[in-house]
Order: sequence, then C-alpha cells, then structure tokens
Amino acid sequence: MPLTITILDDYASIVSTLPCLSLIGEHHLSIYTDCERDIDQLANRLRDTDALVLLRERTPVSAALIARLRQLKLITLNGPYPHVDVEACTSRGIVLCSEHARTSYATAELTWGLVIAAMRHIPQQMAKLKAGQWQTRAGTGLRGRTLGIYGYGRIGKQVAGYGKAFGMRVLVWSREASRAQAQADGYEVAATREALFDEADVLSVHVRLLPETRGMVTAEDLARMKPSAVFVNTSRAELVAAGALEAALRAGRPGAAALDVFESEPMLDANHPLLKLDNVVATPHLGYMERDQMNNYFSDNFKRVLAFAGGKPYGVVNPAALEAKR
Repeated sequence: MPLTITILDDYASIVSTLPCLSLIGEHHLSIYTDCERDIDQLANRLRDTDALVLLRERTPVSAALIARLRQLKLITLNGPYPHVDVEACTSRGIVLCSEHARTSYATAELTWGLVIAAMRHIPQQMAKLKAGQWQTRAGTGLRGRTLGIYGYGRIGKQVAGYGKAFGMRVLVWSREASRAQAQADGYEVAATREALFDEADVLSVHVRLLPETRGMVTAEDLARMKPSAVFVNTSRAELVAAGALEAALRAGRPGAAALDVFESEPMLDANHPLLKLDNVVATPHLGYMERDQMNNYFSDNFKRVLAFAGGKPYGVVNPAALEAKR
C-alpha cells in the first residue's frame, strides 16, 4: 500500500530536482519549502502523513505535535535527533530511524571558502570593486600560518587535511581519543586547550552540539586570540556563549569571523548585529547544502522509507516502537 511521505523545510527547493526522487515509485510525496513552526499549522500539514523525512534539526517534533499526528508511522533523518521527542514517538508506535550521516565533504570545502574569503577580504573587495574602487586593502595568505582545529571528527579531519595542503601548521584540540588520532595522523596537538586559542591564526570549530558542548567557546577563549586571527564556525552557533562573539569582534580579538551558522535559523534579520560588522563573512548555513550531499542525504532516507514499507526497517533508534500498540 502506498505511503504518504512529507518533507519539511526544503528552503532551497532542491528536493524536487534530485535524481534520488525516482526511488519514491508509487508512494505519494509532499514537499514544503517554507519555515513553519506553528504547531497547529504543522499538525494540519502532517495530518495525512505516514512517513516524515526531516532535514537535519530544522523543525522540532515535540510530544505535543506527535500527539496530533494520528496517521504518522515513521520519522527518518540522518545524524543526531535532539529535536525529536523519542519517548513520545515510542509510546505512539512511531518508528524513528537515523544513521550516522556520511562525511560532509561539502561542509569542509565551504569552511575553506569562508577562510579564504575572510583572510583575503574577498566580499569586501568585491563590494569596493563594484563601487568603482580598486585594491583598497591587502589580505593575508595561509602558507606558514597556524590552523587551529577544535574537534577532530570526520569534518575536522577533512579541514585539517586541506590546511596541510595549503602549507599551514595544523594544531588540533579535541577529546583525548581524537587527539591521539590526530597525532597518529601526523598533526600537532596543542599543549592545552588555551594554547589552541593563543596560537591559531585561523581557528575552526568542528564539534557536535550537545548539552555539554553548548556555550563551550567562551568570551575568555575568544579574548585569547590574536587581533589578526579569524574565528570560523560551520558547525553550530550555540557552541559559542551567547553574545560572546559579537563582543569579541568589537573588541578586536579575534580580528575577524567567518560564519555559516546562527542561533536561530532561518536567520532572516538583515539587522542582525553580526551581519552589521565589516569583519564578518557570513553565509546562510550552506555547509551541507550541496547537490551531491543532498542527493546522498535523501537517498538514504528514501531507502529507509522503502524498507519500512516493505516490513524490514533498519536504522531504528527506538525498536520498542515496533511492538507498541497504536
């Protein structure tokens, strides 16, 4: 029997253009490209949905919302699911499927686009050129400078490799096991966490957002950075203490920031304080928003929907839901 599948928050309207759409077959697919947070509106949109495909952590799926989705049988996504009430899903017999996301080479690549843009003042110089001005400021190169990597996971490892290719000294700080892995991979480990902030000319954060990592980068950490340094965040804005980065940039340590993430997304406020600073290069969370990455993401999810429809679900987070009576 065909399932009704719903995708929320496809801001870039990319899903309908992906090759993996052919996997859907006889099933019915609805795609929403706006951002809707009102629980009444969401409940109305999802009232006939059998399978909900979530795009990262864009829409919270609370117990209150789940209680109103009588038809829902499956939620699937890649990666962490802090925005989904797993207990509520289980009690209602809604299966939650998730597996580790593939390495986001796209995010690592965008990180370097932001680094170079910030170090060479590319957006600012483009604006000057379009205003009829020529070479108003010299930038700074990468070779021989220190790249600090905070968090040596899959993306951090890729970013470190690109830094090495640029001829940079790569300095890593992470969990103990990850530091050991970085050392085994031939990278230098910072003597202390504080030394990472002291020594980095470019400091890039690649840490998962968890309760224990929220606000982990403090005002004191940022104040340690050089006036010439660039702080880069393509992970999660909430890893930095609220308000600390804006204050640090205004104080001149670090000298610049390159950002792909904001505390509230989609961030549609053109007057956001960080966007008003000339020493900030920012993009609208484009790290993983790349065609191949999106095709892989939705291929994974559509295959899990098909497996569920065929009675052979995999990647199940809450197996008790399979036995729960609805």
